[in-house]
Amino acid sequence: MRFALTREQEELATTVRAVAAKDDAWSILVEQVGAPALAVPEEYDGAGASLFETAVVLTELGAALTPNPLLQTAVATSALLQAGHTDHLAEIAAGRSATVVLDRLTLDGDLLLVVRDGVLHEVTAARRTPKTAMDLTLDLAEIEVDEATPLGPVDEQQLRDIGAALVTALQVGAMQRCLDMTAAYSKERVQFGRPIGSFQALKHRMADLYVDLETSRSVSWAACWAAANLDDDLPLKASTAKAWCSDALDHVASEMVQLHGGIAITWEHPAHTYFKRAHALGKLFGQAHEHRARLAAL
Repeated sequence: MRFALTREQEELATTVRAVAAKDDAWSILVEQVGAPALAVPEEYDGAGASLFETAVVLTELGAALTPNPLLQTAVATSALLQAGHTDHLAEIAAGRSATVVLDRLTLDGDLLLVVRDGVLHEVTAARRTPKTAMDLTLDLAEIEVDEATPLGPVDEQQLRDIGAALVTALQVGAMQRCLDMTAAYSKERVQFGRPIGSFQALKHRMADLYVDLETSRSVSWAACWAAANLDDDLPLKASTAKAWCSDALDHVASEMVQLHGGIAITWEHPAHTYFKRAHALGKLFGQAHEHRARLAAL
């Protein structure tokens, strides 16, 4: 059995990769690619794809560290569909950002939703306090909800699992770029008259990073597929992927800094941005040790 992206998914990834580093990347992804519309059914002006295609987009955005609200908006889309409340889906498909406030500190969005006692509510009055994150590409805020209107029942844990699965797509993208940059640098940096990539010890370390990347890609695909289809084993796959990918990205980003040497600890080099992203993503929708404890219970 062969697991791989379809031709259409590969083309989607290529398209996103071409625009992810542009200053106006998000507007292009909304207007020309329809990224936020992927998980919205066609009857609500969406693309009628799935959360797996959303994960394909997130992987490329994670590689470029593109500031965007796709992660939180995708989870919010899932929440609205679960609740059977479709009024906002066309707005989301057109580019309106949304977020489900599952924790007090959350990724911010234009449309605020909150889960209370298993019921999704639309927040009509709230106090937002912007928070500066270590990763400056993430828009965080502390939310104090004052008033909210009930929309319909949802499974809060399932929403957290969907969020955890989608975070791993961002982590895989970041890992891919870290390894690409490290491999390219090892061919350019010369010591003792030879490119450092020719030294066996560094080859072995980069081979280990490649194993981290490809195993992470596999478990991330499994989790995102389970999230897209709401499989019964979503809790198992989401926690497995989040625990594994969080630790793997920490390792890959740290090794990138080490293998680049002194230049990697300067502001001019992007290594520090991926190192910060690794720490930020490791905390979203549960840390690795929390997911390992959950796996033990499962």
